[in-house]
Amino acid sequence: MHENGLPPVRIGTAETDALRRLTEFSLLDALHGRRSRRFPVGGHIPAGPLAYQSEHDIQPLSDLERAIVLASVAGVTGWHTAISHHPRYAPALPDYSGGAAGRTFPSAAGFEIVEFFFTDESGTYFLPTRDATPDVPFTEGEGFTEARLNGVLARAQRLSSERIWIPREEPFLEGHNTWIANHPGSLLVIPVADLAQHTIANLAFFVRNGFVIYDDINNRQIPGIEKYADIAKVGEPLPLTFLEQYSLTEATAELMTASYNGHLVLGALGLGGWSFDGIDRLTMLGASGRADVPGLGFRYDEDERWPLPNPTGLPGVFEGFCRPHFDSVGDAIDSYFERKYGVGGPFHPDTPGPWTESSAVRAAAARPDARFTELMKLQATYIDDTFGKFPGTVPTMWIMNYLQAQHLDTDYYDKLFNPGAYLSTHRDHQDLWHRDS
Repeated sequence: MHENGLPPVRIGTAETDALRRLTEFSLLDALHGRRSRRFPVGGHIPAGPLAYQSEHDIQPLSDLERAIVLASVAGVTGWHTAISHHPRYAPALPDYSGGAAGRTFPSAAGFEIVEFFFTDESGTYFLPTRDATPDVPFTEGEGFTEARLNGVLARAQRLSSERIWIPREEPFLEGHNTWIANHPGSLLVIPVADLAQHTIANLAFFVRNGFVIYDDINNRQIPGIEKYADIAKVGEPLPLTFLEQYSLTEATAELMTASYNGHLVLGALGLGGWSFDGIDRLTMLGASGRADVPGLGFRYDEDERWPLPNPTGLPGVFEGFCRPHFDSVGDAIDSYFERKYGVGGPFHPDTPGPWTESSAVRAAAARPDARFTELMKLQATYIDDTFGKFPGTVPTMWIMNYLQAQHLDTDYYDKLFNPGAYLSTHRDHQDLWHRDS
């Protein structure tokens, strides 16, 4: 048993055959056969033209199925290969990346600011990945091994022995999801983006490339910005809202891609489920406004300047790069630089890597000097002071897409749909993956 209470995956003869079939499933079939298949065993649609009551019992995912879904969404697959060249930096290596490892999904410039939570009948868990190391080397064609799957499970931290409870009503769930979201027996994967850290990363990217911002909300220049004309184009600033919308969009793409990877693997496994955004973000993070609906229990604050509460992180677990988890946004920037250039970071010479001379490559990265850091902190502190939070115009913690995985009730589709509503993997799933059940 892992320390978090999750049983380790054991692959026997039956599991080996199922995993072999998984590796043989075509990527093109996964793409062309991808659908949102929402109706699970044990499901119930009470009314309307697609009303149906399942005749089967609720069936949670097996330990192996859960591990495969988690490893598909949040697996660590190797070393990030960095940004190879930029003439403005040469001969130094561009220092964009925030993390040293590569994952199963892309991240803008390797910022890597997304972390994961998941919940099912066994409890609720935090699954850290953004600073994980690729301890299990990738070998083409091997598929999922015990080592790879257990490496993912071992990272999980149990937060509760209970599934997250969300009332089956609006505004906690979108009306069309009240019958199915977070359904008993399902696995719900919850990617969360730290937009504070992503915004810091983009500020560093902008400053490195000679750009600064101005406050287009209040139509004013950041006081003191003119002192940095020697390192940035202070007369041609970019709007603050551009910086923060850019960060929000990039982070959302990261969240969606992670959940989409999982969605494709559901088809290959023969599991039902889908990627969706119909659980209220504030409810999930912990700002529902009801004490009996704590969600993930994130710290949040409210301010008359903000239209909505602002979650900032789960103390001691996943804290945003902002106040109150740091004394100031300047301290958060120092911590971000430590993440990048300190021990284990992508630009520390002792961090292993994918190159023949990894130490030399990492040591060759550009590094922030005192004036670079001052300009970063000047802009970030202005945002924090002016809007009372960081970032100023978008949330600090952000959820967009969830992935839900569940066992499909093929009887429902046989009765109400034309042939082809599900794949051969769904047809054969119980015989292949649960032959000993």
